[in-house]
Amino acid sequence: MEIEIGIGKSGRRAYGFDDVAVVPSRRTRDPDDIDISWEIDAFKFELPLIASAMDGVVSPASAVELGRLGGAGCLNLEGLWTRYEDPEPVLDEIAALPSETATRRLQEIYLEPVKEDLIFKRIQEVKGGGVTAVASLTPQRVQQFAKTVLDAELDILVIQGTVVSAEHVSTQAEPLNLKEFIRKFEIPVIVGGCASYSTALHLMRTGAVGVLVGVGPGHACTTRGVLGIGVPQATAIADAAGARIRHLDETGRYVHVIADGGMRTGGDVAKAIACGADAVMLGSPLAAASGAPGRGYHWGMATFHPTLPRGTRVAAGARGTLEEILVGPAHENDGTLNLFGALRTSMATCGYQNLKEFQKAEIMVAPALQTEGKSLQRSQGVGMG
Repeated sequence: MEIEIGIGKSGRRAYGFDDVAVVPSRRTRDPDDIDISWEIDAFKFELPLIASAMDGVVSPASAVELGRLGGAGCLNLEGLWTRYEDPEPVLDEIAALPSETATRRLQEIYLEPVKEDLIFKRIQEVKGGGVTAVASLTPQRVQQFAKTVLDAELDILVIQGTVVSAEHVSTQAEPLNLKEFIRKFEIPVIVGGCASYSTALHLMRTGAVGVLVGVGPGHACTTRGVLGIGVPQATAIADAAGARIRHLDETGRYVHVIADGGMRTGGDVAKAIACGADAVMLGSPLAAASGAPGRGYHWGMATFHPTLPRGTRVAAGARGTLEEILVGPAHENDGTLNLFGALRTSMATCGYQNLKEFQKAEIMVAPALQTEGKSLQRSQGVGMG
């Protein structure tokens, strides 16, 4: 149902994770019987997780650790690890920057050119760890570095931007033809982001194996403020899941929906799957791992744009080890640790055995979910406060 905004404009009501709740069903299950594994193309992961392609989150070493724990880390092939032979001093500097000068200095740091030999080297470092190698390029550079990516034997390529469309129109340069590129490319491709039914459907028709859903929900992203665009994640994911059904009916081909951004707790991850996602892409929660590349800080891919930054450096803090954040054990009660243990328990509590079943869970609009009965927690700043 559309709501009238004014005489000349109406729009749909959209919902974020805080606006909805998963409704328990008539049965429950033992958490040990729940399967949260995920398969995309020829690759299987024990956790439905891809870590965001951001320098404060994924390094070659952390990508290997993420793979060991059952997920995947997406390395930014246009980030610090491919601009600097040794980015550790640069990461130290970024963590020490005062807030008022951080964005300007990040713009200067990222002026260093991307080097093809480092793209090859970093992919090989991840491959050498014995895990699935996932890495990202922007649409503007994917053709330039495509051969290097293949030579390095990358497993999955992510073509990622703030918004990626199947049809980019430009009078200034020859745009990337996603459908043609993906059809000829030798490895599976995930594309995104998007936030609507129609865009998701068009991206699925390019031949991508997965579509990233999320425009502006990330904790370090300022796109919604700078550009005024975006859709709250619960609605965006559900719309993309609807596009997946139509595409499956049209072609018999299943394209994975990956919720990208806006999740802080295990409950958020559970809601993303229940809204229709097959997996999640996380950034800030993983930047809070001890030993994360960002030293407790996190910044989005558009933070350092030379003319229009659309992100900021945020302090993610230090919540625990990467293992504790992903699979526990948790020693805090606010939902920021053991994210996938929480997903498993949520599914068990609601009676769903695997991710595909959980996508069919009943969802309710629940604006009181975060506040009902929580006045003491809120006043004391504990738990859900």
